[in-house]
Amino acid sequence: MNNSRTLKRIITFSILPITILSVIPFPGEYTDFISNLANTTIWWIINFFILVSFWWSKKYFFDKANAENMRVVQWYLLWNIFSFLRGTFIAENYWDWKYLIGHTMALLLPIVAYAATNKMLFQSILVFFIKYVLPLFFVFAFLIGRGSYGFYLVPIYFLIIFFPILTFRWRWIILFFTLLSIFAYLGTRSNIIKFGVPLLMMLLYYFRLLIPNKLFELVRIVLFITPPILFSLAVINVFNVFKINEYTGKDYEVSQRTSSGDIDEENLTSDTRTTLYVDVLLTAQKYNSWLIGRSPARGNETSEPDFQEEDMTGRDERHGNEVAILNIFTWTGIVGVFLYFLVFYKASYLAINKSNNIFAKIMGVIIAFRWLYAWVEDINYFTVTTFFLWLMLGFCLSKAFREMTNDEVKYWVNGIFSERERITSNKFVKKSGNM
Repeated sequence: MNNSRTLKRIITFSILPITILSVIPFPGEYTDFISNLANTTIWWIINFFILVSFWWSKKYFFDKANAENMRVVQWYLLWNIFSFLRGTFIAENYWDWKYLIGHTMALLLPIVAYAATNKMLFQSILVFFIKYVLPLFFVFAFLIGRGSYGFYLVPIYFLIIFFPILTFRWRWIILFFTLLSIFAYLGTRSNIIKFGVPLLMMLLYYFRLLIPNKLFELVRIVLFITPPILFSLAVINVFNVFKINEYTGKDYEVSQRTSSGDIDEENLTSDTRTTLYVDVLLTAQKYNSWLIGRSPARGNETSEPDFQEEDMTGRDERHGNEVAILNIFTWTGIVGVFLYFLVFYKASYLAINKSNNIFAKIMGVIIAFRWLYAWVEDINYFTVTTFFLWLMLGFCLSKAFREMTNDEVKYWVNGIFSERERITSNKFVKKSGNM
C-alpha cells in the first residue's frame, strides 16, 4: 500500500517537471533565466525516473480488463525498444548517442497510457495540474515567450472538452486559458489548431441527441484516410495542401518583437513542410531505410543551410523535425508508422463505438484528428504535449472511462476541481472496476 501511494505521488507530480521541460527552449523577450534550467544530464535522470515510475505503476493501477485493448500500445513500445537496440549498433559518435537516448525516451512515453486506463489515477494527475501547475503559469508567463503559452497549458485543451458540464466558475477559467493559448501569439499556428479543435468539438455535446453514431464513425474514418490521400496527391504533383498561398493567392502575416528588440514577421500561409518531406523521403531512398528506419540515433539529411550549420557531426543531418510522422518514419520506419496508426485507430474506434458517454465519442474524433495532425506537426519529443497525448490515448482505451454515463463523467470531471465532487466520483470506481 505504501508503495502504491508513493508511486501515485510521483506520477501526479511528474506533470510539473515535464511541463517545465517543455517550455525551457522558449525564453521570453526580456529574460533568459529559464534557459539556465536546460541541463541535459539532469533532465535525462528526471525523465528516466518518470518513465520507470509509470512502468512500475502498472503493478498497482493497471486494470487487466484493458489488457487486450492495450496490446497495440505494447506492440508499438516493443518496436521502439527494438529500434533503440538497433541504434546502439548504429551510433558512431557523441551526438548520435545523445540523440539516441533523448529520442528513445520520447518513444517510450506510450508507457504513460497504462496509467491513464485508471480513471482515478488520471483524475489525480489533473488535480495536481489544477492545484499547483496551473497557478505557476502566472510566474512562467513572464519567463517564456507568448507563443509558448500553449505548450505549458496543454491539459487545458483536454479539459475544454468538458466545458458544458463544468461549474460556472470553472467554465470561464478554462475558457480564459483556452483563448489565451490561441490568441497570445497567432504566429504559433499549432496552438490555434490544438486548442481550437477541442473548443469546437465540445459544441457537439449540445447536439448529442441529433448526431447518429454513424456520423461520428464516418468523420473518424475520413480523418484517418485523409493524410495518405493528400500525401499521394503531393507525391504525384497533383495537389500539395501545404502550398496554401499558391491556391489562395494571399499571404497572412503576424509580427512579434524578438528578445533582441527586432520585429519578426511570420507568414501564416507559408509552406514550411514540403522541404521536410522531400528531405526525409530522399534520405530513406538513399539508405534504403523504408521498412525499419535509421533508428533514433540518426536523422534525415537536410537541404536547409541553417540546419546543415547546426549539425555538429558534419553530415548535414537533422536528427528530428517538427512533423511527428516524419520522425517516427525516420527512426522506426514504415513498421513504426503502421503500429503508431494502429494505436490511434484502436483508441478512436473504441471511444466512438464502444462507449456510453458523448465525451468519449468527442475524444475519439479528436484522437483521429491528432493522427491527421501528426502529418503536419505534433512534435513527438519528451514534452507535456506528447505526454498528454498518450494519456488521452490511454483514457480512450480505458474500459472504465468508456463505460461511464454522461452523469458519471460529470461527477468525475468536477472532482478534478472540487474535493466534495471528488468524493462523490469515487462512488463510481467500484462500478467501473477501477481500483
